[in-house]
Amino acid sequence: MSLQLAEQFEANEQYEQALEEYKKEYENNNKDISILERMGHLSLVLERPEEAAKYYYEILQIDVANTLAFEQLMQIYEETDRYKYYIYRGNKNTLEGKLEFAINDYKKALTCCADDETGQIMTRLTLANLYLSVGKKDKAIDEYNLILEHENLNEEIYLQLADIYLKDEAYSSAIYVLNRAKERGLDNDRIREALAAVYLKSGDSEHAIEYTKDELLKIQCLLEQGKLSEANDKLLNLPEEYKQVPRYLTLMAQYYYSDKEFDKSLEYVEEFNKKQPNSPLTYQMRALIYEEKNDDYNAHLNWGRYNMLRGNRDVAVNELLQAVKINDKDVNVLFTLADMLTESNEINHAAEYYEKIVKIDPKNKEALRKLADYRESIGDYHKQTDYLEMLYVADKRDLDSLKRLAAAYEKIKSKQNAIDAYTKYIELSNDDVEIKKAQHKLDKLQNLAGDSEDVGLIDKIMSMFSKK
Repeated sequence: MSLQLAEQFEANEQYEQALEEYKKEYENNNKDISILERMGHLSLVLERPEEAAKYYYEILQIDVANTLAFEQLMQIYEETDRYKYYIYRGNKNTLEGKLEFAINDYKKALTCCADDETGQIMTRLTLANLYLSVGKKDKAIDEYNLILEHENLNEEIYLQLADIYLKDEAYSSAIYVLNRAKERGLDNDRIREALAAVYLKSGDSEHAIEYTKDELLKIQCLLEQGKLSEANDKLLNLPEEYKQVPRYLTLMAQYYYSDKEFDKSLEYVEEFNKKQPNSPLTYQMRALIYEEKNDDYNAHLNWGRYNMLRGNRDVAVNELLQAVKINDKDVNVLFTLADMLTESNEINHAAEYYEKIVKIDPKNKEALRKLADYRESIGDYHKQTDYLEMLYVADKRDLDSLKRLAAAYEKIKSKQNAIDAYTKYIELSNDDVEIKKAQHKLDKLQNLAGDSEDVGLIDKIMSMFSKK
């Protein structure tokens, strides 16, 4: 009843009473955005902007992408609070993907909150994240370092900056930031474990083992130091729950690798892969083991897979090329390499590897389609028909390839083959629209004089069978 009464009051321009009724309705349904919108609107009509802002802010807690709420908040604060105005405009631009505009908004917001330490920190933190999103890592680091000039910061800020440095392999900078956190009273387990991780990545296992309480990390440090006997003792005496986690398996693999028992090491790598399939670490460990086993093919293959997962496409392609030079009979590897070359727009190079696949497996439909597409793209229609004919042999139910074959015959002026192909397509197809199109093509061909082809489609297909 309150909602109907509120709407009636509003229609009669009794805005105060309408707002009170909407408030009653809101108490029973505080997730209804439409009620909040009405309350916000009426508060503005009654010239209560701060009350209106409260309602629009509530809307954003329910629907973070509500454009109306952002626009109304921007309107409310445009003249009265420029900091909030730019913050809300920045938020809106961020949600709309206009990141450069959002960056400019937050930079303007900074000038409006020079005396507000919390505002400065939060705005710079948002700016830093935006800079990271647009690939301006150095500018993000600058913002973090400006934040670090403030006192009483949350440890998360130090950890975030250290992580940026760590990803860039700037280990000394990451260590400096984390030690700065310690100096400011944040000498807790999170900071110390982060320090241990950075030290270990930088190759300083001596310092890493000083900071960590993590038993598995301690074992990794011992392995890095070559203290195999001590590491093995710890591995054997770990509580059972530790032995169920993937990290335990990688440590066992590392132990046997260090002890030159490479087959045993591989067994643990495969166990790890069962728990964490397709991890870059799996391929990295395999590659290192195969290098020690002088198995160059599998070493190159696994380095290729590792770099694919890490996004190092050029390195991955080079590794796979090296692998294929050693063994060019693995169809899956050939496909991976050809697809990657295609994605890099090296179409001619990719075609070489699809051709290798077809030599190994003449009925490989995917490779045949890729080669037919490639030959069509360079205008080699005669060769295109060869691959499409092979596709027809491989799968006579592939009507799309049969239709393409008919069109290819037309392009090379092989009239009888085109007639046979369209006839066969009409006979097999259930698509009335496509049948009509094919019949139109067939009628047109049959009305043409002359015949430039000696062998019909069926004879040609039979001859291909007889060669096998």
